[in-house]
Amino acid sequence: MIRLALRTLRFHKGGFIASFVALFLGAVIVIGSGGLLETGIHNAAPAHRLAAAPVVVTGDQRYAYTQAELVFPERLRVDAELADRIAKLPGVGSAVRDLSFPAALTGGGKVTGHNWSAARLSPYALTDGTAPVGDGQIVLGEGLAERTGLKPGERVRLLAHGAAKTYRVSGLAAGPDDGGDVFLADGEAARAADRVGQADSIGVFPASGADPRQVADAVRAAVDGAQVTVLTGDDRGRAEDPDVVADGSDLIPLAAAFGGLSAMVTVFVVAGTLGLSVQQRQREMALLRTVGATPGQLRRLVLGETLFLAVVATGLAALPGQWFGRWLLGAFADAGVVPGSIAYRAGSVPVIVGIGTALLTAVGSAYIAAQAAARTRPTEALAEATLRRRWFSAFRLVAGLVCLAGGAALAWGTAGSAGPDAAGVATPAAMVWAAAFGLLGPVVVRALVAVLRRPVGRVSGLAGELAAHNAGARTARLASAVMPVMLAGGLALGLIYMQTTQSDGAKRAFDENLRADVVLTSASGGLPLGLVDTVRAQPGVAAASAQIPTTGYLEPDEPLRPSEGEDTGPQPTEVSVQGVTARGLDRTTAYRAASGSLSALTGDSVALPTAYAKDHRLGDLVPMRLGDGTRVRLRLVATVDGRRGYETALVPAALLIGHTDGGLVPQIMVRAAAGTDVSQLTASLGKLTKNQPGLLVSGKEVLEAAQADADDTQAWMAYLVLGVVVGYATLALVNTQVLATAERRREFMLQRLVGATRRQVLQMMTVEASLVALAGILLGLLVAAATLVPLSMSVLGTALPGGSPWILVAVVAGAAALTLTTTLVAAGVVLRGRPGDLAGVKE
Repeated sequence: MIRLALRTLRFHKGGFIASFVALFLGAVIVIGSGGLLETGIHNAAPAHRLAAAPVVVTGDQRYAYTQAELVFPERLRVDAELADRIAKLPGVGSAVRDLSFPAALTGGGKVTGHNWSAARLSPYALTDGTAPVGDGQIVLGEGLAERTGLKPGERVRLLAHGAAKTYRVSGLAAGPDDGGDVFLADGEAARAADRVGQADSIGVFPASGADPRQVADAVRAAVDGAQVTVLTGDDRGRAEDPDVVADGSDLIPLAAAFGGLSAMVTVFVVAGTLGLSVQQRQREMALLRTVGATPGQLRRLVLGETLFLAVVATGLAALPGQWFGRWLLGAFADAGVVPGSIAYRAGSVPVIVGIGTALLTAVGSAYIAAQAAARTRPTEALAEATLRRRWFSAFRLVAGLVCLAGGAALAWGTAGSAGPDAAGVATPAAMVWAAAFGLLGPVVVRALVAVLRRPVGRVSGLAGELAAHNAGARTARLASAVMPVMLAGGLALGLIYMQTTQSDGAKRAFDENLRADVVLTSASGGLPLGLVDTVRAQPGVAAASAQIPTTGYLEPDEPLRPSEGEDTGPQPTEVSVQGVTARGLDRTTAYRAASGSLSALTGDSVALPTAYAKDHRLGDLVPMRLGDGTRVRLRLVATVDGRRGYETALVPAALLIGHTDGGLVPQIMVRAAAGTDVSQLTASLGKLTKNQPGLLVSGKEVLEAAQADADDTQAWMAYLVLGVVVGYATLALVNTQVLATAERRREFMLQRLVGATRRQVLQMMTVEASLVALAGILLGLLVAAATLVPLSMSVLGTALPGGSPWILVAVVAGAAALTLTTTLVAAGVVLRGRPGDLAGVKE
């Protein structure tokens, strides 16, 4: 039978080509997603700027002693004196402090400042001039010097930490990344960055002949118990970019969601395509049964063909799958979804999982499809081939009902989730709902056909009557054609409206809180806190307040302690934190005290969202961790209400500013006095640049644009996933419609022999395709509605999702047009043959 299976492949090119394409692309997507998942698990970040140091010591961004994977958002710096202690360890040749800070050159744009000692870590080497030994000297990277036209001996003005100072260019340096780096003397760099006594990291160079691994172990022993980590190999890049620790882990759920969705679609597509391909050969199977073939032989025939096809298709997918994974990582990094310093690291596991998934799906689908023919008695074989009576099974019914129950549970969870987190539950809900309707497809399609066949038949005349009878007699075959339409349409609507709803929710929360008319920012990364009082004293200013966004953690009243590696008691709660100045807060934002007073936000105090303050009373000391890991106990002076999922805790800016990366105010919100023209106020505040170099004054549209950019990043990621998954489902739709139409060649020729014209057959197929499209679109709408209604209730408080209704129109029209076009094109190709050739038709 295996030999026969291989010989029959060339006689069923259409079905096997469609199955091959579905298997190949499905394996490529699953392998790429698996590679992305393994990359997230490794979270490798090869060093670039610190590449010369074999061992790097930096602050440990992880929140210790918690079950949750929490990461501090602000860089944890190390004591500069730690370098001296490390340098004295056995096997250590030297320890070099590294300090980096954002800055800007007048006329040269944004740059990154460093201490000159850190140039050795890259390494950078002088190509012209001398090192910066004095406070007034600066070394430029060669690329920066070429771009700005600066040469040694010339003077340049550097904006750093809210202040400007003029330096003389003492030299130029070449290194691996000299596009925007400048170097100051070590002491001057610490003062310019306001980080005296601190370092971002420490590069450790082993002594001659020393083993770097032993040196790393010695350093770990020396710093044991401190909130620092010792990095080697690919992990050293985490010291350069702490976002790798904070955001790199996001790649795991992202890849898992993308891979899970892709795998589900792959299972449906491959199962549907292979099942339909085997259905095409029911007459052939029936003939084999009548001449004595056993059920086991038929199963081996189908499984042998499928296994050969699947092995070839999935084997060819191994290399493109890895390329696809690399492309996905690059696309996510370009969009800012994950740090660009993360390196693609995937071994054989994703390939094995991807190929295994495709093979198991193919063999399982082929086995199920072959069961009907194998179980049929020889005397009934030809009748069974002509009209399939076994159109549903108890297993599909039970599995479909289980998926319905799972979808309902996930819908309940979506509705109960906070706004920004609801999509994380809604995405698997869409998958489960699609699986439920896919498994129950024949039952649902039969019910839909029973409702639609008579109206369709009456409206479309004789062709419609014949199409309606065909649909009623071939429920299983019709369901196979409907499922890809449901899958493509339902997922497209669900994923698109999921993103637009999330965007609308974020925009509403942003707009509700924005009350400022003018926004002050800086070209060098931030503004000094004292500038708030200066701005408030300007003519035409009604109110001004600082805003410093970060993330903090509410800790349990009992301090967290390690217990066998993890604490099993109460866990810290992550909360969005905003540093503000109390005076003017009520005029520049929509924050209002539900209890207490926001004017009391001075010193060590906090205003908590009402949802987070249930266990505290006004006046209580609330234990918290700030963004850089500093433990504080803040007095609760007020509670504030907020949109669910977008709640924010407020703390004094003076308290928070020293615990952020920049140590500055990112933006100052200004409200114009009554009767003051905003454009005039903007021009008036622009005059402050004389005393505050780098000051940028603009309208609130800058904040709106920044919010839109953040939404665009998330939207781009969602649409990338949508394009891959729905594109694959759309390919399945085309494959299925072509196969389902080509299968009916004998039927079309018989109709031609009894007098039907080519036009009449095409009219019948138009009505049938319309039935398929209508049923698929209705099921897709059910999948989308079951996913989006709970999401919309959570995010927007209404049952209707956010987004334009034209999205619905476009998806519905696209699904209908694609179904009709592929069906009619395939039917037109089949009808090119002559009715008299019927006897030679190969099934």
